[in-house]
Amino acid sequence: MSISSLQDIVAIEESNSDPFSTLTNTYDMIAAGAAINPDATALSFFLRTEDHASPATWSYRQWHAEITRTANMLRRLGLQKGEVVAYVLPNLPEAHLAVWGGETAGIAFAVNTLLEGGQMGELLAAAGTRWLITQGPSPQPEIWQRVETAIRSSDDMALQGILAVNPLRHLPGNLQGSGASERADGLPDTLAGIPVFDFHLELARESGDTLDFAPPGADDIASYFCTGGTTGLPKIARHTQRNETANATQLCSVVPELFQAGKTILTCLPLFHVNAQLGTGLAVFATGAHSLLGPPAGYRAPGLVERFWEVVAQHRVASFSGVPTVYAGLLQSPMTGLDLSCLDYAICGAAPMPVELLNTFEQKTGMRVLEGYGLTECSAVASLTPPQGTPRVGSIGLRLPWEQMRTMIVDDDGAYLRDAEVDEVGVIALQGAHVFAGYLNDAHNASAWIDLPGSDQPWLNTGDLARMDSDGYFWLTGRKKELIIRGGHNIDPKVIEEAFAAHPAVAISAAVGRPDAHAGEIPVAYVQLQRPGSVTAEELRAHAETHIHERAAVPRSIHIVDALPVTAVGKTFKPALVLREVESVLRAEAAEAGVTLAGLDVGQDPRLGIVANYRVAAGDASALAARLGRYTFHSAEQSPT
Repeated sequence: MSISSLQDIVAIEESNSDPFSTLTNTYDMIAAGAAINPDATALSFFLRTEDHASPATWSYRQWHAEITRTANMLRRLGLQKGEVVAYVLPNLPEAHLAVWGGETAGIAFAVNTLLEGGQMGELLAAAGTRWLITQGPSPQPEIWQRVETAIRSSDDMALQGILAVNPLRHLPGNLQGSGASERADGLPDTLAGIPVFDFHLELARESGDTLDFAPPGADDIASYFCTGGTTGLPKIARHTQRNETANATQLCSVVPELFQAGKTILTCLPLFHVNAQLGTGLAVFATGAHSLLGPPAGYRAPGLVERFWEVVAQHRVASFSGVPTVYAGLLQSPMTGLDLSCLDYAICGAAPMPVELLNTFEQKTGMRVLEGYGLTECSAVASLTPPQGTPRVGSIGLRLPWEQMRTMIVDDDGAYLRDAEVDEVGVIALQGAHVFAGYLNDAHNASAWIDLPGSDQPWLNTGDLARMDSDGYFWLTGRKKELIIRGGHNIDPKVIEEAFAAHPAVAISAAVGRPDAHAGEIPVAYVQLQRPGSVTAEELRAHAETHIHERAAVPRSIHIVDALPVTAVGKTFKPALVLREVESVLRAEAAEAGVTLAGLDVGQDPRLGIVANYRVAAGDASALAARLGRYTFHSAEQSPT
């Protein structure tokens, strides 16, 4: 059925009160999807943008056999139930095999390919990784070098072996799949003392007919995911088999017209992220639809954004997912003369989409953008704009079926006080079969849950602030957690602040996100010195570039201040700094638009979050309004008093 309101969500629940009890594991879910039409195309992949018209392809019969081979291979090599196989791979078919074969044989651990070696090593050791699947040293050695650094940096590594993937197998005309007969050229026997195996050669030794062991149960841990983006040492979240199959079921029930045989879903977001892995992976394979996997670098692949609409038209793409920066770039890609009637929906997540960008994108492409909300701790998706509902720009949509999603008022320690009223801002809390099994490090779990009187299960405390309107739509208003979201990537401000803390001239610092029309937010830093004048902002920036390993986290600007704003108990009051950045952005945009302001007031609205009210003394007010529409904060021109 088409979803247009909360009543439709309730109707789905009433038609099937318990859809999850029959779900066992992701392997069986994919097998059920493959059985719909074994000869249909399950996966297509093009290694280079220029080769997109002649991709490597796998039928569902072949694809399910490849997943079976991968699981059998891992067990033969010694991976046992409950043991971890990590993958450090760009977007390759082998990344999917590592996930679904890895989850079947043990626990699949997604690791960001962009992490520097030291951080990668800490994560691999913390997870107790036994096997690692990664890209080999050819043709691009960067990932291989990071993996080597990771292994050498840790004394606690339990690694037994490395499986190396050769991406060049997927060039047009080359042998694909499990048909390897010899070891890849130039592949060393060991890396940092760990045995190295050719992934494809080992895969070719296996049968894809049946599993050689009993598949996992619904409550077994399926996967580990990192929750902190590309900076800092993230928490490791644990998903059960039930978590992932449940969330895929929820998502497919909300957009049934999309997840079905004959539809093509394009994946260009990284497969180490839950959105791409579950939303454009498991949900696709579970319904017999077709997954089109873009090049290894995704949207960053040479020529992909420039030829994106050509790819869509050629392959009759029905949907794709992206973050706001992606949509801004796609608006510059030529689409004249291309038949884009195949497009149904675009899905935007990870960061709020500016109103002006959303409206412009829909007008230019003629397709509907569905904004959603989710987090690793609820497997992937928690809410989504109803496909057939009246557009409510800025909303993150309705809750999913078979999920409880509320806004709650909690105290400073995260303890439950009461449910929020309609349109009252509270913290988003979730409960359902898709909510994760907790963090690997139990010390991280204390603040993850909210206990309600009379409830036998705790609720997930997302840390995000929102209000729910009378129709059940949720509207984000801010974050209790202080992450900076730059282009869909999470940046922990502590990484920046700890770097400045290492400078002898710095007394204290605070990092916040500055609104940015392209990236959503960019990090900026405010620094209070031990002694005024002892260091310059330029010197501090040089220090930051040396001590912050991830380029995206280096502050765009550094403000030296006499004193940081503090609360009554002496804690740094970051909201005041965020308001200052919003005011700075608005004044800069006014100057660019040639507008003279008569007044400006930036503050917190209990329903809308940050609101900037301004008055125009001279200049084109509409030009300023258009520029401000590119941002996610609310702004409004006030009548002269």
